[in-house]
Amino acid sequence: MHLVFRLLIPFAAGYFLSFLLRNVNAIIAPDLSAALGLSAADLGLLTAAYFLTFASIQLPLGILLDRYGARRVEALLLILAALGCVGFAVGNNLVELIGARALIGLGVSACLMASFKVLAVWYPPERLPSLNAAVMIAGGLGALAATTPLARAVDALGWRSMFFVLAGLTTLVAFAVFTTPEKPNARSTESFQNQLHALANILKSSVFWTYAPMTASGLGGFVALQGLWAVPWLIDVSGETRDGAAYHMLLTTIAMVCGWLATATLVDPLRRIGVSSGQFMAICNLIGLVLMICLWLGIGDTRLIWFLRGVFYAVGNIAFAELTARFAPALAGRVNTALNFCTFMGAFAVQIGYGFLLNSLVQSGWTLVQSHQIAFGILTVLQGAGLFWYLFKVRALKR
Repeated sequence: MHLVFRLLIPFAAGYFLSFLLRNVNAIIAPDLSAALGLSAADLGLLTAAYFLTFASIQLPLGILLDRYGARRVEALLLILAALGCVGFAVGNNLVELIGARALIGLGVSACLMASFKVLAVWYPPERLPSLNAAVMIAGGLGALAATTPLARAVDALGWRSMFFVLAGLTTLVAFAVFTTPEKPNARSTESFQNQLHALANILKSSVFWTYAPMTASGLGGFVALQGLWAVPWLIDVSGETRDGAAYHMLLTTIAMVCGWLATATLVDPLRRIGVSSGQFMAICNLIGLVLMICLWLGIGDTRLIWFLRGVFYAVGNIAFAELTARFAPALAGRVNTALNFCTFMGAFAVQIGYGFLLNSLVQSGWTLVQSHQIAFGILTVLQGAGLFWYLFKVRALKR
């Protein structure tokens, strides 16, 4: 138990900061616009810079985690995130802020994957779903901290001072991560060429592609809706006010924490009664799909449905532990980052595709509500296809 806390608390703190820094721009957007005269397009570009560097580093990140170890890689990257926070605090124009924001995205890119890697090295596969979920809970708390608590801090300190504080906290977490124990012989001694070859084999394996479509469409689609299209859907289709839509998103964030908590506490008891973590994940994904259909058809209370979606789609993160368990522990970094790359590319594709389809349909004469319903329906079909592909393929793996 002592080892769990020595490992879990520093890495979980890193993921807490990752989520906090991911969402901070939503709180300080009015301050940035007032101080630097940024337009809505400028704010969109500034916010997206985080995701660009975050996603682009995922595949090489897996090699780095396996070769040099989670604590070294994450500690170094967190120092870069701290420098990005300082750069953001002193930035005086859009270009400087974009550069700082991109550096922050790069700096926190390993927080979740490094946590999964270090836990996979120290603990047996059956412990990973609950331990991974404990880290995810910390991220959910970071998302909650990036709402009213962060707004209060910005009101008291100002956004520039707030980023200096975040830089200091990130540096402290980097030190804590670097001082965590490292298991002997945990780092890969393969040549770089062999590591690339192993990564290619992961990406080509049927096992990987059993999980990737479901994760890209399910988790990726959930991230895309939560991060962008849920609010327009709620306003345009459900008739919510902006405040009402924001409240729905707050409920969804709280629900995600509940889902991760359920994963952490229920996986082991369910296994003892014969329900595997993979079966638990599939059931929750199926319920999430039914909830998507209810939203599409306008059935039920939207607050309850969005809350339940957050709970059940959060359980989908079990896919990382499930997939990791099917490969050697030395490959855990590459396996997790490859699946995470699919998640973020799925989110990117859904965000871009949903917007493109929405504009095209409206320009073709469809109403805005009809256009939303068509785009939402297509996403629902894609998520159903990803889930049923997993169910079909996972049976084949057991033969």
